[in-house]
Amino acid sequence: MKIRPVILCGGAGTRLWPDNKKYQAKQFIDFGGWTLFGRTLERIKNPIFDYPIISTNLKYLKDIQKHLENKRIKKYKIVLEPAKKNTAPAILTSTIIKEIPDKQPVIFLSSDHLIENNGKLNFEIKRHKKFLNDRNIFIFGIKPKSISDQFGYFITRRIKNLNQVSRFIEKPNSAKAKKIVEKGGYWNSGMFFLRKDSLINNFKKYQKRIYKNSLLAVNKGKYKNNIYYLNKTAFIKNPSKSFDYAILEKTKKINAIKLDIKWSDLGSWKEILLMFKKNKKKYFKKKNIFYRPWGSYTNLYNGNNFLIKELNVKSKGVLSLQKHFHRSEHWLITQGVPKITLNKKSFSKKLNETIFIPKGAIHRIQNPYKKTVKIMEAQLGSILKETDIVRYEDIYGRVN
Repeated sequence: MKIRPVILCGGAGTRLWPDNKKYQAKQFIDFGGWTLFGRTLERIKNPIFDYPIISTNLKYLKDIQKHLENKRIKKYKIVLEPAKKNTAPAILTSTIIKEIPDKQPVIFLSSDHLIENNGKLNFEIKRHKKFLNDRNIFIFGIKPKSISDQFGYFITRRIKNLNQVSRFIEKPNSAKAKKIVEKGGYWNSGMFFLRKDSLINNFKKYQKRIYKNSLLAVNKGKYKNNIYYLNKTAFIKNPSKSFDYAILEKTKKINAIKLDIKWSDLGSWKEILLMFKKNKKKYFKKKNIFYRPWGSYTNLYNGNNFLIKELNVKSKGVLSLQKHFHRSEHWLITQGVPKITLNKKSFSKKLNETIFIPKGAIHRIQNPYKKTVKIMEAQLGSILKETDIVRYEDIYGRVN
């Protein structure tokens, strides 16, 4: 039996755009001819997978249909949630529909993950398929490439050729994360693999209320043109719970599939800037280099209300003390040790450290050393032009 991919596609992208609700959800952001949701759809174009089920809401329906058409995916089902109730109800309602047989293996994929080795992922999925039963759950762990406080972790023990999960740790601080990684901890990717009957059995045992209301939401809902419109009256009676909290923290039958692959959820501007840095050659155009007395900058990609740049600050180079009315900025240090001024504070930053410059904050970059400073910059706002600079001090005589 083929594996059924269920794609969870209801995220709003609030971590990237905390001050403004009008921006695109992360999974639909155009990063230059591609989106994370588009990459997810490409990932399931493999003979091991059945046609997809997509869990989302009415707000994203047109975006999803456009992506499906662009990727030439003609067979699919969409399950529309009438309200946001976190991942537990989303996962259950998208699985109990009649199109999925009771014993079919189901893999739950987030629509906003960037995975660069689909072959290795698919190999591990096929290898572990035979271990699925009517009670257990497999989760996918990513071998950490860095110490991060942005992800949840888990610890395992080896039992009968499987990695049994013994402990979950939700977004520890950096010091604790370092100890977890030293003990062999893995990032929890948020991808799950199990049979439909296992999912139902676990919800019946640990979340009877969610099971009852979700079943009613499906049975009393409407179906038209490949779309399930869940019944609102039943669905909103569900408590808002994540699948981790509702099921994973309660059941003991969890095993891990460990992956040593390049993976990111691009959940922060640091991750996005790292992605652009890695793929800089694909975005680089010589005509987008601009020279200044302090060095140069290159515009790499102009997106929807964001602009990605690389700054090169030469030795002894000093940018003007300035502020912006219409944009905020995220900086990622990729080379050198710059001296940063942010309002009344002055400090240095090292490799891979980040700085956030709020809209209206007075700021400056200086390079007091011999080595060129390189900074990846994400500008966010409705106006992203060089005219949006108010200079207070400038050693090159460019004060407004």
